Amino acid sequence: MKHTITPLAALLLAAFASSQAADASRPLKVFILAGQSNMEGHAKIETFDYIGDDPATAPLLQRMRGADGKPTVCDHVWISYFTGIGEENGEGFGQLTAGFGSRRHPTEDGGKIGPEFTFGLTLDRALEEPVLLIKTAWGGKSLFYDFRPPRAGVYPRTARDVEKQRYLETDSGRYYRLMIEHVKHVLADIKRVCPAYDPKLGFEISGFVWLQGWNDMVDRDVYPIPSKGDQTPRYAEYSRLLADFIRDVRKDLQSPALPFVIGVMGVSGAKPNEHIAAFREAMAAPAALPEFGGKVIAVQTAPFWSEELGAIADKNDKVRQMSYYLDSKHQDHANADGNMTEAQKREYLKNYEAELISPAEAALWQRGASNAGYHYLGCAKTFALMGQAFAEANLKLMLQSKPR
Repeated sequence: MKHTITPLAALLLAAFASSQAADASRPLKVFILAGQSNMEGHAKIETFDYIGDDPATAPLLQRMRGADGKPTVCDHVWISYFTGIGEENGEGFGQLTAGFGSRRHPTEDGGKIGPEFTFGLTLDRALEEPVLLIKTAWGGKSLFYDFRPPRAGVYPRTARDVEKQRYLETDSGRYYRLMIEHVKHVLADIKRVCPAYDPKLGFEISGFVWLQGWNDMVDRDVYPIPSKGDQTPRYAEYSRLLADFIRDVRKDLQSPALPFVIGVMGVSGAKPNEHIAAFREAMAAPAALPEFGGKVIAVQTAPFWSEELGAIADKNDKVRQMSYYLDSKHQDHANADGNMTEAQKREYLKNYEAELISPAEAALWQRGASNAGYHYLGCAKTFALMGQAFAEANLKLMLQSKPR
């Protein structure tokens, strides 16, 4: 599938240039990005070249790289990135460039991007004033528990939760609180992160982007599969929690009309299973609520999924499945009696993979993918298109709020 660069970007750039020409002395624009592993971003920089293979996205790659071939460093966009593993949270900050994706250590360049890179690049082209991104993201976090908004109350533990000793009441909503605390921490001393900040001009929180969902989608205890005949949407509770999340973020940041962008899960692209399809509907639902009219947009990310890489991923899954079968007796597979040696297994698997995946497909995979399907295959093209789309949606909301 070819990805065309939407003309909305050019229109927004022109509109903002026109509106700012009369007054370039404007407050710092602050944008918040939050979510779980896909907001962290697992696309390795080594997959950048794949973006240039498509004539429609080659111009985007040119903006992502400088004349020296290295990732662009934004002149007017800074980022504070709060993340961590377990209890080891920390902050990385500086001028926006590649490397602010998933990190093993919060303060060290992880060699990856999430949507933040092209989100900031797009804003840098559209806005005259400096921009500050505040990103808070952790892998494996849910909305029903980890990011649970205050007005939803404490997560109601089930008997199964007690049995498994999970979801303690004291930690319900912990990552929501960490997110808000970090945003306020950065805003209390902006110049620490953004040297271009002018206190006399002040700042305004101009947008919030939410990209999350996997841990909620796969939890059958919290979101059980409806029994036959039950017409209740399986993920209706997620829609309710996300609406409360938007309300609480606006309240806690004292920004009642804060533009809010929902990045709707796009894993599996045009061929989602029934669970992913149902979850996409639940994620997008809050944007249709009358109270959020004109201030919340749901951006579908499925169009940015690489279908050609996805097809290769399916074949890789078959190879992994065959490896599993070879390690156990299975009457329908080569090692039916369990007597194959390790050398025989390796040889069989090598031949099986060679028949299934062509050298051209293997080379394409190495060029464009760097992670699993639930991480959008670690494809920089996908994350770059997402970040651009999120920025365009946010700019659209900002334009709509301007007085005529």
